[in-house]
Amino acid sequence: MRRSWRSEKTSRGGALRRRVAWPAAIAAAVVAAGATLFTGAAPQARAAVADNPGALKPLTASSELAKLTLTENTVSPDSIAELDSRLPNVGVDTVLKSANHPMTRTSSGCRASEKAALPISPQAASAYCFDTGDALTQQWLPQSVTSSGDADDDGLWGTNKVILSGWTHNDHLNDEFPSEPDEDKALARLAFIDANDPGDLKYRWVLLAVPTEGGTNFAKMGSHLGGMVWYGDKLIVTASNGDSRNNALFVFSMKHILQATKNDHAIGKVDGGYSAHGYQYVMPAIGSYSLSGKCSSENDDAIPCFASLSLDRSSTPHRIVANEWFSSGGTQPARLFRYDLAPVTNDMPLAVNSARKATAADAYETKAVGVQGTLSYQNTWYVPSARGGPGQHGIMWRQDTGGAASTSCTGTSPAIACWAKHSESMSLWWPTKTVWSVTEWAADANGKWQDPASSGWEDRVVPERVLFSVPLSSLG
Repeated sequence: MRRSWRSEKTSRGGALRRRVAWPAAIAAAVVAAGATLFTGAAPQARAAVADNPGALKPLTASSELAKLTLTENTVSPDSIAELDSRLPNVGVDTVLKSANHPMTRTSSGCRASEKAALPISPQAASAYCFDTGDALTQQWLPQSVTSSGDADDDGLWGTNKVILSGWTHNDHLNDEFPSEPDEDKALARLAFIDANDPGDLKYRWVLLAVPTEGGTNFAKMGSHLGGMVWYGDKLIVTASNGDSRNNALFVFSMKHILQATKNDHAIGKVDGGYSAHGYQYVMPAIGSYSLSGKCSSENDDAIPCFASLSLDRSSTPHRIVANEWFSSGGTQPARLFRYDLAPVTNDMPLAVNSARKATAADAYETKAVGVQGTLSYQNTWYVPSARGGPGQHGIMWRQDTGGAASTSCTGTSPAIACWAKHSESMSLWWPTKTVWSVTEWAADANGKWQDPASSGWEDRVVPERVLFSVPLSSLG
């Protein structure tokens, strides 16, 4: 389907410096079911989620930490320069000025189901719902948030306040409904949200891609986007089982946002130019970080799949925070781990040793389940548990190595289910110490997907997708 650059409707749906080529399979790779895709909750899941997870357990054994080691891979600067020479290279400001999707404040509009998805306690300081096509779409899932409040300690990128919302393609939909095109699997995109005026947020979509053919072409990122961090000019995003290199993270740069020259459903080179699946802008990866083997979400003894990311500016040096995910219907303890960041002037964002390896600075195990995002600040970890069934609020746990606590609210069962419904990753806007997050669901009343090819599917959808913020101090 051809998408208009003006509306970008969503209701319908290079060589490596390490002499390792981007694999051809990357453009077609599809992620196995992973973090944050919702499933029916088993009856016992609610009790498991409500159980106090207790203290974080430090993981110090070398055998455990070795599973977290990452290898840095970089795209040749020549490949990036080649792409830059073939498509217009624009900046963040240009993308924001072309923003064409309005957001609505929940205080002045939005649907009742969207407002109901917000936290009960603490109440949101600000909250917004997405444009109608994105609020209802079954093809895409909001997963992550980062911002210029992560990127720079003054909260600005140039003169702009910017929020990024990362969305991944809902590959489960393709498996359930044959009418969905398989070539759309494993797509990833970003909403660049102009947040300069709190009363007038608006956004523009940008497709994520990887360079191919020495920079003369590009392909889709080909992996599940679960979390992301914007640090300096670099954007770090999660990947799960996305390619033969076992990449856990991809790295992009705000210095390389390219404008497509043709409006076509294809991704990459087409007759007369380059297309980005109907999107006007595309970001090619400048590198990646790979694990020593294929990650697994089967248990907490395997190499972990990176489910979400956040940034900890309270540590020295600054660190990225990662977590793995297990279903809220299970009992597997999830691992939380951090990596030191390099100076923002470096070509790649993580601190690595002489062998180009990034080792975990520290790691912990939490008994909180359904963890779809985590945040650390001054040695306190904020670990929300997402409950699996329709209409259920989550639980925000505050954990450290001494114990765990949660907010209590009235009128809910359990009484600690005060957090947002099905929330995803979190991001701390550093200058104001404000936590941002996003909720995911837009299923029907039974928590099921609707076939976008069926008549009246929009009427059966219960939209619950909101972008919201709370003061960090309100989390206890």
